[in-house]
Amino acid sequence: MADIQQEICPITEDDLFIILDHINTRFVHPLHCHPEYEINVVLGTSGTRVVGDLVESFSDLDIVMIGPMVPHMWRGKDENNHVMTIQFSSDMLKCSIMNKRLFIPIKQLLLESVQGLHFYGPAAEEIKDGILALTNIHGFQAATKFLNLLNFMATAPRRKLVSNMYESENLVNSSKSRRIAKACKYIEENIAQKISLADVAALVNMSESAFSHFFKKKTGISFITYVNNLRVAKACDLLASTSLSASEICYDCGFNNKSNFIRIFTKRKNMTPIEYRNHITQLLIKY
Repeated sequence: MADIQQEICPITEDDLFIILDHINTRFVHPLHCHPEYEINVVLGTSGTRVVGDLVESFSDLDIVMIGPMVPHMWRGKDENNHVMTIQFSSDMLKCSIMNKRLFIPIKQLLLESVQGLHFYGPAAEEIKDGILALTNIHGFQAATKFLNLLNFMATAPRRKLVSNMYESENLVNSSKSRRIAKACKYIEENIAQKISLADVAALVNMSESAFSHFFKKKTGISFITYVNNLRVAKACDLLASTSLSASEICYDCGFNNKSNFIRIFTKRKNMTPIEYRNHITQLLIKY
């Protein structure tokens, strides 16, 4: 299988969920994964879909729910594809309300989604219509509509896309030890400052070399890639939610100069920071 890239999503901890409504878009994302849940709706086209270890064809209406860190990719016509994407945090599964009787179906849906779920038949049409309606609703009503959508999906016919073996391997690969969790917390809290491998390794009582290998084994990416991904993620949030200039955002996110910021950001997002701000303003709805 091709290399898997970790995508940086524009959702923040203040968002319940986001909708990305890509009209007349192109399938340009490589095989990728991210920590968020995702519901993907592909309309009026055909092609090939990759979810986990399964590759198969799709056509017309394709609706798939993907759990955290499950690799996925769509390939189809070069342009004029309509794709709607809902993303929400993996923290939803940890909410105490998910243990209440009324929310058990939704909790089960979230648990099953780590194998990828394909929705079909009349239920798929209702899910599509529900998501289309959701793009026109704002305020608290959007939250209740979103939960109603998840509850409907929890009882709708669906098919698991990847094997139990793949699910188990994926969960093991995405798990974090206490030392990694401590290191990640330190990085997140100090992302605007200079962060060295030596300082973080010392924090968890490991040598630089040992920590570097340990970090990549547990997270799947190198230490510097993780730090840069986090900085780009913060930059994406600031570009989408503030009017700060690219120069201001550069230093707020811990980059040491603007040219380095633009180079790393463009490599991660395939567009410059200003292009990203213009692009995300057109297609992103936050709730």
